[in-house]
Amino acid sequence: MSNCPCGSGLIYAECCEPVISGSAPARTALALMRSRYSAYVKGAFDHLVASCVGGEEGVDREATKRWALESEWLGLEIVSTDKGGPDDDKGSVEFIATYIQGGLKDRHHERAGFVKKDGAWLYEEGEVVPETITRAAPKVGRNDPCPCGSGKKYKACHGR
Repeated sequence: MSNCPCGSGLIYAECCEPVISGSAPARTALALMRSRYSAYVKGAFDHLVASCVGGEEGVDREATKRWALESEWLGLEIVSTDKGGPDDDKGSVEFIATYIQGGLKDRHHERAGFVKKDGAWLYEEGEVVPETITRAAPKVGRNDPCPCGSGKKYKACHGR
């Protein structure tokens, strides 16, 4: 028995697997969000399509499949939730999915909107949350010594 990829701390068979297989509905928007992340990890593309408003028309299946298969999924962080409980009809989940693709580690930060239709939670839309990248080291000035150790000024060495 393995832990669920969604990071809930539960085993997969008791967490996301029943939602992905269709044997149990997602009771909340958060549960659907977690199952969708696990579906990316497990390659359960039918669940990704079925859990979207519009089904096949609402998803670029090939692009989704390519992103899922070309990525090594590292974890899911839930930032916040708003509504989306068992008695709600709408809800949102802000999350960060961390993955490696093409040898580069990246983060997908999104505010996902969910809607309940006929008693089933569906992913409606998502808004990518922009992340500001800050410089880890101070900027090298043109007339500063080149950090490569050549003894030349940066502008005459690697600053060209």
